[in-house]
Amino acid sequence: MKKSGSSEGQSASELIDLRIAELGDWRGRILARVRALIKKADPEAVEEVKWRKPSNPMGVPVWSHDGILCTGESYKDKVKFTFARGASLEDPEGLFNASFDGNARRAIDLHEGEEVDAGAFKALIRAAVALNTSVSKAKPGRAK
Repeated sequence: MKKSGSSEGQSASELIDLRIAELGDWRGRILARVRALIKKADPEAVEEVKWRKPSNPMGVPVWSHDGILCTGESYKDKVKFTFARGASLEDPEGLFNASFDGNARRAIDLHEGEEVDAGAFKALIRAAVALNTSVSKAKPGRAK
């Protein structure tokens, strides 16, 4: 396995694996658990890593399906899952607990010792896929 400083040429999935391993604590466990929920909710979701820069060489894990579904950013005190179009999604279980100030995004901040409701999270992912797919189909000529 390559070290994070030499991650050139690796797939997004490999980079996310590296990020989880690099965290090596509760944040890595949360990221791995939510990643598994995303894959269960939408087996066609594409894993990407975006916004790589010197201050964040590992980038940000991103899951997409006809557009971004959500990102998974780790901080010292939380792991933040930001849904690109979260403000347009129904959230009957009240999972969204952050990023309410914008018109588009909503986020779920998970702190050490917290668990996300698996069923409710998978429902949010499926709703995000449905929304992205409907928007994608509504725009003629847009690449899939």
